[in-house]
Amino acid sequence: MANHQIVIFLCYLSVISFGYWLQILNLRQVKRSGIVVPPEFAGHVDNGLLERTRDYTIEQGRFGLIESVIDNLLVVVFFFGGLIDAYNSWILSFHLPFVFSGTLFFLLLVYAKTLISLPLSLYRTFGVENRYGFNTMTTKLWVSDLLKSVAIETVLLGLLSVTALFIISVSPVSWWFIIWLFFLLFSLFFMYLSPYVIEPLFNKFAPLDDKSMEASIKDLMKRAGLKISRVFQVDASKRSRHTNAYFTGVGRVKRIVLYDTLLNKLDNDEVLSVLAHEAGHWKKKHILKRIVLTEALSFVGFYISFRLIRSGIPRSLFSIHESTIFSDLLILGFLGGIVSFPLTPLLSYLSRRHEREADRFAVNMTGNAEAMATSLIKLSKDNLSNLHPHPLYAAFHYSHPPVVSRVREIRGIGS
Repeated sequence: MANHQIVIFLCYLSVISFGYWLQILNLRQVKRSGIVVPPEFAGHVDNGLLERTRDYTIEQGRFGLIESVIDNLLVVVFFFGGLIDAYNSWILSFHLPFVFSGTLFFLLLVYAKTLISLPLSLYRTFGVENRYGFNTMTTKLWVSDLLKSVAIETVLLGLLSVTALFIISVSPVSWWFIIWLFFLLFSLFFMYLSPYVIEPLFNKFAPLDDKSMEASIKDLMKRAGLKISRVFQVDASKRSRHTNAYFTGVGRVKRIVLYDTLLNKLDNDEVLSVLAHEAGHWKKKHILKRIVLTEALSFVGFYISFRLIRSGIPRSLFSIHESTIFSDLLILGFLGGIVSFPLTPLLSYLSRRHEREADRFAVNMTGNAEAMATSLIKLSKDNLSNLHPHPLYAAFHYSHPPVVSRVREIRGIGS
């Protein structure tokens, strides 16, 4: 291994080791404090439920560590064991046109990753999730979802790869900007398309049964200044007992989707508070801000990638004998994950700040802080959410404030 590869390997090892250390800190925290009832949850949870939550969190964490170790070992072998060079040369041995060689290069990697992850995915679904009463999926449905996901991934990745590589072939100087713009427009179009084409392939969406509830939701959204086209309930319970609700759509017309599991667990005021929180994200333009930030970082990443590829640095770092832009892009994607790691706590912090702003909006909108608080308490109980995450782990990985502090802050808004 050359000196520059040793440096890259040590940087990669430092990043993943820090991540493992955070995970271990979190698991130790759960073991120490997992069955302590927080004051905010007094009367809502008992030690028995917290023991179950602790065990679920620990098992999920340990299994996540195993998944991560396997993934990282494969990455190390692929990039530092010379497999990327051998794979790149093997693809070139087919003597396909440039666009089709690159598309095949990326598709086969995706298929390989999917195949390798199948045993772990099966165990997570039918082992861990089943053991704690969350999984409701049959083997037939799991296979059906897998085949649909692979088909969709093939179509989307194939379309993006063919288009991007064609742009590179016809515009070798400005491809980085054109592809960035194309990906931006495609992602916005997909946000519009997905609720009508992709999501119905997996779930059945039906109008909300409770018409009075639907009227209350539309009235709430109208007061928030949002135009809602439809309110749907989705048969999420055929896969899992986990709960959720979300907005879909772009522009002025949006759809609300409620999991049937959510409707069975929360009362009307609590459902309205959850949706008011989602409305807060739209009114505070959090979605737009995230898109702008993501695309700004993407723009910089595309330009840096262009300059590095023109310099020949990526292929020299990993001794690629037969130069291809697809191997360059894969290497830059790997290096980008290392370089961007310090951004993780910053992006998590921005996300948590948006969640707090949406919570405040929801409480002010509904005038019912307690409904918002109890909705979070119920969702935490039903999902066996960890009530005692390690602060440093939460700072790096939590997109939402830890639920105990979140409930405390919400009640503080309403007092």
